[in-house]
Amino acid sequence: MKKLFIITGEYSGDIHASHVVEALRAVNPDIEIEGIGGENLRRVGVNLFSDQKKMGAVGLSPKIVIDHLLLGKRVVDYLTKEYKPDLVLLIDYGVFNLNISKFLRRAGIKTFYYIPPQVWASRKWRINTIKKNIDEVLCIFPFEKEMYESYGIKTHYCGHPLVSQLPEKANREDFLAKHGFEKNKKLVSIFPGSRVFELKFLMKVFVKTAENLQKKHPDLQFCISHAPNLSDEIYNKFLKNSPFPVIKGENQALLSVSDALILASGTVALEACLYQTPMIIAYRGPWLFYLIYLIVRCIKRVSLPNIIADKSIVPEIIQGDVSVRKISYEIEKLLFDEKYRANNIKELGDVKALLSDKISSKEVAKVIAQALCD
Repeated sequence: MKKLFIITGEYSGDIHASHVVEALRAVNPDIEIEGIGGENLRRVGVNLFSDQKKMGAVGLSPKIVIDHLLLGKRVVDYLTKEYKPDLVLLIDYGVFNLNISKFLRRAGIKTFYYIPPQVWASRKWRINTIKKNIDEVLCIFPFEKEMYESYGIKTHYCGHPLVSQLPEKANREDFLAKHGFEKNKKLVSIFPGSRVFELKFLMKVFVKTAENLQKKHPDLQFCISHAPNLSDEIYNKFLKNSPFPVIKGENQALLSVSDALILASGTVALEACLYQTPMIIAYRGPWLFYLIYLIVRCIKRVSLPNIIADKSIVPEIIQGDVSVRKISYEIEKLLFDEKYRANNIKELGDVKALLSDKISSKEVAKVIAQALCD
C-alpha cells in the first residue's frame, strides 16, 4: 500500500487538505494517509501525527521558534525512520514547510508543494529553495505556472480551491430581513481585517467613512463583518459607540449580498471577486512593517484580483493615503456611477473566469495518484 504524508499549518490549509484527501480516495481508496492537520483532516479519516493547533502561533518569540524547530525535528525523524512515505504533500505554511523540504530532499523522499509561497509577491529568493527541494509545484494561480517553469521547476496548474469551496450566493432578501436591513437601501459592508493590528489601524477610519457616507446618502446602510478568529472583546474595544451592526459567522453570505465592500485586503478580496461584488481595498499598518514590505516586495499591486488581472480593477488605498475622503470617493463611484460599476463587475467576472476552469482538489488528487503509481 502506498503511503502519503500531508503537512498543513493553518486552518485554511487543513480545509484544502481535507478536500484533496476526499478526491484522492475517490480515485484510489487504498492509499494510506497520515499528516499534520486539524479537525478537517481528522474528519476525513487521516491519522494525525500532530495537531496543527500546535503550529498556529505566529511571531518570532523564542518559545514559538523553539516549538517549531522541535516539531520539525520530530516530523523529519518520523518520516525518515518510521513512516517512510512514498510522497509528502506540503500545503501552504511557507516558512515551516520550506525548511522541512530541505531534510526531505536529503532523505530522498518525493515532495510536492500545493499552494506554494507567493514568491512572485515578495522574497523571490525563496524560489531557489523550491527548485532545490520540491519535485513538483501544484500552483493555484494561472500566471504561476509560467513563472515556476521558467526556473526549471516541474509545475501543474490546479486552479484555485476557493472556486469550488465558496458557497453559492445567499438569498439577498432573506439575508437582509434576517438582520433587520431595509431591502430598498444599498448595503455597504466593512471587513476590517483578521489581525488585531489591522483593527487598530483601520477600524476608526472605516467607521468614520461609513458615518459620513450615511449622512450624505440616507439610502445607504452599513454593517461590519466579525472575523471568526477574533474575540468579541477585541471587537468591542475598537467599536466604541459605533452605530453599525456587527455580523458574525456569515462572511461569505455578507460578501455575496452587499452592494459594495470596504476591505482590508487579504484572501477576502478574492472571495469578493468570485462573487463579483464591487470593492475597494484600504490598508495601513505600522510604518516599520510597511517599509520592510517596500524592500522585499516584487510587485506594485496588493490585492489578488489586481495581481491576477495584471491591471488595476479594484481601487487600492495604501498606508499614508488611507483617509475618509479617499475611501468615500471610491465607494461613491462604485455605487452611483452606473457605467463605472457595470464595467467593474464585468472585470471581476473576467478574473473569476481565469480561475474557474478547474476543480483544484480533484486536479491535485489526479497528480498525486499518478505520482504514486509511477
